[in-house]
Amino acid sequence: MNTFQNIIIRNPEIMAGKPIIKGTRITVEIILKKLSEGISIENLLEIYPQLTNNQVFASLEYASNIIANEDLLEVS
Repeated sequence: MNTFQNIIIRNPEIMAGKPIIKGTRITVEIILKKLSEGISIENLLEIYPQLTNNQVFASLEYASNIIANEDLLEVS
């Protein structure tokens, strides 16, 4: 079982069904966005004190899993 499956949830009634950290309204999208902007994990945890290292890494694992399982379309 993947680590993220116990941490990342999707509920159509919370944040329009975007994947979030269970028990929060923090989306995987915002975690990835902040990291892509160059914010360190330590700073991210300061901005969102309810987050843990494990949840941040679960978000990365979730995103990696989505990309690994996407279908590639050939463009001509």
